[in-house]
Order: sequence, then C-alpha cells, then structure tokens
Amino acid sequence: MSTPWIFAAEQKSAEVTDWAARIGWLVGLALFVALVYWLMRQGWKWRGTLQGDLPELPALPTEPGPARLELSGRYHGSTTAGQWLDRIVAHGLGTRSRVELTLTDAGLSVVRPGAGDFFVPAGQLREARLDKGIAGKVLAEGGLLVVTWAHGDKLLDSGFRSDHAAEHTAWVEAIDSMTSTTTETSNTTDNTTEGAAR
Repeated sequence: MSTPWIFAAEQKSAEVTDWAARIGWLVGLALFVALVYWLMRQGWKWRGTLQGDLPELPALPTEPGPARLELSGRYHGSTTAGQWLDRIVAHGLGTRSRVELTLTDAGLSVVRPGAGDFFVPAGQLREARLDKGIAGKVLAEGGLLVVTWAHGDKLLDSGFRSDHAAEHTAWVEAIDSMTSTTTETSNTTDNTTEGAAR
C-alpha cells in the first residue's frame, strides 16, 4: 500500500517536454494576429482612398465669438449620415480621441488632442439627436450626441459623448434651434429673390 505522499506525487502532471511544438504554436499565433492587424490597416487605407474626394476640413476660426455651449468628452467617429457603420476615415475623421466642443453663433469647433481639429460652420449644421451607436461604437440608449452636418456634397454624422451625458439634451436643443433659424433665413432670402425676379 502506497503512502499518501507517494500517491500525490504520482498524480502530478508530466512536465512539458515538447518545447519545439509549443514555440511553433506561439509563433503561428503571433503571425496570425499580425496578419489580421495588417489586413485591417490595409482596409483602413483602402477606405481612405475611396473617400479621397472629400474636401479638406475647415480650420478653426481665429475669432469664433462667445461660446453658447461647451463640452468635454470623447469623439467616437464620423459616418455617412444615416448609415452608422459606414465609417468616414479621410482627413482623420476615423480617429477616436478626446474632444473639446464649443458651439458659437459661427458654428461648431471640434478640438481633438492627438488628432486633427476641425470646424463646422453654422450654415453646414443640419441637426443633432441622441442615439446609441456610431462607427462600431454602441452605448446605452441616448448615450451619444450625434451631429449631422454637410461637407462637400456629403452629409456626415459625427458622434460625441460628453463626460456628463446629461448635457447632451441641451446640445440637441441648441443645434436644432440654430439649424431652424438658418433654414428660415434661407427660405426668406429665396422668397425675396423670387419676388424681385417677378
């Protein structure tokens, strides 16, 4: 009859002796991960090439005027308006980053540490809404502020999340108020021009 300690020693798992097979497996896994990363990078570049017709982003104005609203949070990306998975990567719009938003009568200033800043003139703002997802990022319902704006001949959706999500509603109201005013002014101008032409 074997003693307990001898029995326990017999139950120990055998030491790994086939190191060549284990190292080969690890190298294969590393190569696979590298290949996936490379393919993703190539896909990103290809998408950027397809979006090469998108104009350069407007630079921040030197004097945008007094701030109506300010927000600190994260920029989660931009997509073709209404298509939350059609990511826009041209001109750095696909880069997620911290963000400082400032809304003035002149438009929307987007300052991104570590990524390119840009400006959306008030006349190019179309609407704002609360949503839950954009460009592969999904949050709780209403956890995302999505701003729709015109750039070149495209309509874009840009997604932002404030550090204080309760601020989102005020931004939606302010931007929608600005776009309503812009639309009314544009309609008044068109009607005046048509009347003068007659």
